[in-house]
Amino acid sequence: MVDYEKLRDPNAEYTMRDLSAETMDITNSRGGVRDAEITDVQTTMVDGNYPWILVRVYTDAGVVGTGESYWGGGDTAIIERMKPFVVGENPLDIDRLYEHLVQKMSGEGSVSGKVISAISGIEIALHDLAGKLLDVPAYQLVGGKYRDEVRVYCDLHTENEADPQACAAEGERVVEDLGYDAIKFDLDVPSGHEKDRANRHLRGPEIDHKVEIVKEVCETVGDRADVAFDCHWSFTGGSAKRLAEALEPYDVWWLEDPIPPENHDVQETVTKSTTTPIAVGENVYRKFGQRTLLEPQAVDIVAPDLPRVGGMRETRKIADIADMYYIPVAMHNVSSPIGTMASAHVGAAIPNSLALEYHSYELGWWEDLVEEDDLIEEGRMEIPEEPGLGLTLDLDAVERHMVDGETLFDEA
Repeated sequence: MVDYEKLRDPNAEYTMRDLSAETMDITNSRGGVRDAEITDVQTTMVDGNYPWILVRVYTDAGVVGTGESYWGGGDTAIIERMKPFVVGENPLDIDRLYEHLVQKMSGEGSVSGKVISAISGIEIALHDLAGKLLDVPAYQLVGGKYRDEVRVYCDLHTENEADPQACAAEGERVVEDLGYDAIKFDLDVPSGHEKDRANRHLRGPEIDHKVEIVKEVCETVGDRADVAFDCHWSFTGGSAKRLAEALEPYDVWWLEDPIPPENHDVQETVTKSTTTPIAVGENVYRKFGQRTLLEPQAVDIVAPDLPRVGGMRETRKIADIADMYYIPVAMHNVSSPIGTMASAHVGAAIPNSLALEYHSYELGWWEDLVEEDDLIEEGRMEIPEEPGLGLTLDLDAVERHMVDGETLFDEA
């Protein structure tokens, strides 16, 4: 395995904006546990319905914080790469350490992508850790509380996602049996009418099929639930406009990611062409990327994924920009309980929180990863008053569900 502490990086070594405590001459004693120092950073990947990357930050005070990076490959190596930049630092300086990592990793791509999701995992762990050191819940660290619980929308799937009746039946089951009043279905499903899946163009019969799914689901759950539909960046601008217009007669909560995420000028034309609400944001990094969506009002709803786009404070900053344009925040989320709860804390602390996604309703052991029970009840997630995130990892459960070849991080 590579020893990242010995890996040479000229950019990190010679950056003029080194924000370490030593360079910034931050030496004053703070008193008691507030003088804690980071001693280690470790990761473990869990094989859930996504490969979840759990992150732990250890201190000489014996207190440990747990966070989560966005799923998938790469983050664990990047976090190991960044560990020397935070060991010895005070974990309470969350904003400075976040900017310090962004600057140190600038030569390796900290504008967006995997570097930012790796930094996000450390940043979430720092909030959990700081809350424990200061004996306050994490929401207190990002502004205080607007609500005791956040609304959760459930991302639904069926064995035949292209069948409108099957989708409607699953929507009915989840609303009636599980108590959710907000749900989402995928709309980028095969219709049987495709001619060329590469060109992103929707033919008339394909649009008709998608309209039928929307019609069946919306009419089935009626006014008992809000219903959103996800397109996963699949269509051209023109096709997205035609689809959104065709959905205008139905009570669609939002249409998510109808076009690829890179060109915000096209996104703006799609959003402003229709009365169907458009939600975008999970693939747009940091407040700088989200700004180019929010300032021209290229979205009706912004949907950042907190462990991906920059962490808790960065998501709070994104929400503040959105609030300037009266745009609500519906956080995208495919995380374990750790990342989900981090998002919930931010959702409790911002005025414009609309809902938080839950993507693991079919995974029977999702909640087993932590010692706490009943995290989501009747479509709501109550915010713990315990310090930090308010969750305790069940290391036995984590070990049972680790990705093959993974090793368990140390106990707290």
